[in-house]
Amino acid sequence: MAKKPAANAAALLPILVFLVIYLGLGFMFEYVMKVPMGFYNVPIIVAIMMAIFVACVQNKHLSFNKKMEIMGKGLADKNLITMLLIFMAAGIFVGVVGRSSASSVAYFMLSIIPPEYSVAVIFVVAAFVSVSMGTSVGTITLLTPIAVAVSQASGFGLPICVASVVGGAMFGDNLSFISDTTIAACNGQGCAMQDKFKENFRIALPAAILSVVLILVLSLNTELKGQVVKDYQMLHILPYLLVLMGGVMGINVFVVLIGGIILGAGLLLGTGQTTFLKLCASMGAGCAGMFETSMVAIFVSAMAAIIRYGGGFEALLAWIRSVFKGKIGGQLGMGVLVGAMDIATANNTVAIVMANPIAKEMAEDYQISPRKAASILDTFSCVFQGVIPYGAQMLVACSIVAATGLSISAFDIMSYLFYPALLLVSSVFFICFEK
Repeated sequence: MAKKPAANAAALLPILVFLVIYLGLGFMFEYVMKVPMGFYNVPIIVAIMMAIFVACVQNKHLSFNKKMEIMGKGLADKNLITMLLIFMAAGIFVGVVGRSSASSVAYFMLSIIPPEYSVAVIFVVAAFVSVSMGTSVGTITLLTPIAVAVSQASGFGLPICVASVVGGAMFGDNLSFISDTTIAACNGQGCAMQDKFKENFRIALPAAILSVVLILVLSLNTELKGQVVKDYQMLHILPYLLVLMGGVMGINVFVVLIGGIILGAGLLLGTGQTTFLKLCASMGAGCAGMFETSMVAIFVSAMAAIIRYGGGFEALLAWIRSVFKGKIGGQLGMGVLVGAMDIATANNTVAIVMANPIAKEMAEDYQISPRKAASILDTFSCVFQGVIPYGAQMLVACSIVAATGLSISAFDIMSYLFYPALLLVSSVFFICFEK
């Protein structure tokens, strides 16, 4: 067994450099230069490369070739390769099924449920679509226009309608088998996705049910003006159902995704809704959407390897041990760690990828099972990502509402974000009282 390096807090400097560059540029773009989606115009790959440069400048007793060797070994991990392949397959699936499937799910549900339950339906549809698509931002992009339409047609308040989309989307982001956060957490901690789903589901379900109850309590007193009725295609829902059922049954994620891609492509081509050329372009676009996330995973793995070699993780673990005592404390400390990373980066996938190597050592130190560690990382990152006003989810929702000619602020939405708050309560409850 390799000898652990001595604790050295200075080895954590690359992480600090990354956060300063990323946060500094993000706040400048968003609040000084008033750039739309300012935080997401920050070149995150450049920020990570600057951090890696700092890591290479440190440890002057090591040659440059030795540092390259250390980082190369950090990339030689089957979990990283698996993560990258799943990212690509998930991107292709989303590219194939596209917008029409999500819209069909929403309009189908709105057509069979009484209009007084429309806001609760929006939450449930957002949860289903996000679990099936594996993307909260994609779900919010697709369903926010429908939430605006429901608000205008029915008389329900715009903030609660949009918040229901965001809350439901975060439910799916946390649980989906093809979500990049699930992929990152499971592969980083070495646990099966089905095990992590079971661990997460019993935490997330009570929060989701209570969220629906609160939404109903607030919405049932609203005087209705009408309802939204639009055409939909039932066949479009089938690829989602296949992926969802396959994941729950524990079928290999690659098999499930390939099956969903084949079914979705067959339905679109068979019904004449697309051509083979357009389908190929959609697959390419979906895959390309995962490139940045994949490169972040690669570079962070390289940076983590050299930080670990320099003793940075040992220093951080020593601080965590001094603050958080026992197994319960270790789990709460892991949640605080990934939550802080998410607040700093405004990206829950990046937060998990950065926290993974530290959390792995914490799990061994505090005797936390891989499935529990993966669940904590994904859950706490989603809690914070769902409420920070400069996160992609909130910015996208506000931007789409603005595109319809209306206006809403992140703080208007936050007042009705029941699910993230209840998910935090549920998570802490299970950590503190589970034997």
